[in-house]
Amino acid sequence: MLETLLPILIFAALGLAVIGAWRRVRLWRQGRPSAVPLLKGLAAMPRRYLVDLHHVVGRDKVMSNTHVATAGGFVAAAVLMILVHGLGLAQGVLGWLLLAASATMFVGSLFVARRRRNPPARLSKGPWMRLPKSLMAFSLSVFAITLPAVGLLPADFGHWLLALLLAAVVVWGLGEMVFGMTWGGPMKHAFAGALHLAFHRRAERFGEGNRSTGLKALDLDDEAAPLGVETPSDFTWNQLLGFDACVQCGRCEAVCPAFAAGQPLNPKKLIQDMVVGLAGGSDAAYAGSPYPGKPVGEHFGSPHGPIVAREGKALVDAETLWSCTTCRACVEECPMMIEHVDAIVDMRRHLTLEHGNTPNKGAEVLDNLIATDNPGGFDPGSRLHWAADLNLPLMADVKQAEVLLWLGDGAFDMRNQRTLRALVKVLRAAEVEFAVLGNEERDSGDVARRLGDEATFQSLAKRNIATLAQYRFQRIVTCDPHSFHVLGNEYGELGGNYEVRHHSTFIAELYDAGRLAFAPWKGGNVTYHDPCYLGRYNGEYEAPRNVLKALGIEVKEMERSGFRSRCCGGGGGAPITDIPGERRIPDMRMNDVKETGAELVAVGCPQCTAMLEGVVDATAEVRDIAELVADALVARPAAGATHRPQAEEVI
Repeated sequence: MLETLLPILIFAALGLAVIGAWRRVRLWRQGRPSAVPLLKGLAAMPRRYLVDLHHVVGRDKVMSNTHVATAGGFVAAAVLMILVHGLGLAQGVLGWLLLAASATMFVGSLFVARRRRNPPARLSKGPWMRLPKSLMAFSLSVFAITLPAVGLLPADFGHWLLALLLAAVVVWGLGEMVFGMTWGGPMKHAFAGALHLAFHRRAERFGEGNRSTGLKALDLDDEAAPLGVETPSDFTWNQLLGFDACVQCGRCEAVCPAFAAGQPLNPKKLIQDMVVGLAGGSDAAYAGSPYPGKPVGEHFGSPHGPIVAREGKALVDAETLWSCTTCRACVEECPMMIEHVDAIVDMRRHLTLEHGNTPNKGAEVLDNLIATDNPGGFDPGSRLHWAADLNLPLMADVKQAEVLLWLGDGAFDMRNQRTLRALVKVLRAAEVEFAVLGNEERDSGDVARRLGDEATFQSLAKRNIATLAQYRFQRIVTCDPHSFHVLGNEYGELGGNYEVRHHSTFIAELYDAGRLAFAPWKGGNVTYHDPCYLGRYNGEYEAPRNVLKALGIEVKEMERSGFRSRCCGGGGGAPITDIPGERRIPDMRMNDVKETGAELVAVGCPQCTAMLEGVVDATAEVRDIAELVADALVARPAAGATHRPQAEEVI
């Protein structure tokens, strides 16, 4: 009886899955065109899945092994089931391989069941709670129906009632694992996720050591192109595909600083809202953590309806988008490699460019950038007032230099001026030939771009590029990771390609080259805060620590450090939009510092310095790496010396 039923059930499920796949593809194709290499992407998919995706999944060894057993067992069992029971090819080794694959899948499903017994808050519940049972039903039923096929049980084993029971369980398993994969359900990510990896919007992310974090430019000369994203259909089709690939694991939710602070943002919920908009309907069926302070079931959307409504209900409230610090913690942790930050900035672009709807001080800052080329609205001619006694060489005078020192808009901030003076002292101690643009330097455009004002960003960038084209230099050095990122990763699309160094990297290089010598550290315990735009955006974690090590400092690492560092709350224009929450992000970061017992927190970013020094009752002093290095400078050893002697401090 099973010999007759099984091929019918298997091919019926496959047929329905193909129909569902076509429906899902039509949903994705509602988005704007995006050119992708179809065959190349499909060919690259196995490596991207087995290597790049599992590099992220592998951070949790238990879940990584669970996923290998469950997903690997399912893929193998599904293919072998078609061959053995669909096409009747049970002879030889195929049947035994099917037994092994289904048994492996069952073992994996046991770990999934244990995970779901008392799931962490970040995991979605609802339909996901039935997933362990569905996995077990599929694996056990496939294992049972294969036993007679390999001769371990008689071919006519059992009564017809047993055959019907097994067929019912097979239907259950096929319904969830095959039919549900394309029609919607907990296994939907398996289908959408595979294609998302093949046709990823940032294919350059894949490959060992590869990184792609720069925002993509809008074509402002194309009058037909939308200015940002107003409706779900304004996203590119492969962005919509990426949203649909979300597995609802909540790893993004667990690391989001805005969510932890009680601001109305949950990156997982945001992606699921985009999926609701993709198909149309309400978020009432969402079974995960809501936006803090915003109940589920009150948001509605459609493919061509507004994501953020100026009046009435919509998919997302504007303050949700403005809560994001663009720290990329969500992107770094996402096992499906979804680009949350790109989507948020795309939606901000529409609010800013089309409606001028930037909250709190956002409009004032953008007006200042347009009028004075800096967000504070300061007199552009005062950019070098802090250095009146330093006699800094100007590029306009020298025309060329080994290093162009990019000051950034910290040049207008009294606190960051101390960092800049320290950096100048270090460069002179190392006898670096450097110069500054002075009053020719404009804001890099980072704040304008994160706030969605692509037009102002491109205006600033193009004028900076034109200025830099007049001079010759080997590299740009800056103590601002935001400028470092924009100059190095986002100007290239507009014609400005430069070798850019963060000052911590450059100082490490100078020390390794023997151009700097330090007195041993005599202070207290020190921890280090990784700036998001230096670490997650650009992968630089070691150089700052190497500098601290060279100073004789043993860093007491915070629990969240390196690629999992907690954001200070200063990126993405968050201090400007200032969306209220239950607590402040920098306060949480200072609590992380307090837990280490450190008396000093070393930083490498003016935004981080400002945010952490703004914490009331902070237990640790905040100092930039350049300041620590400048204080420790001693005269370099004579040529031919075999060690770095302690000598007089360099003034």
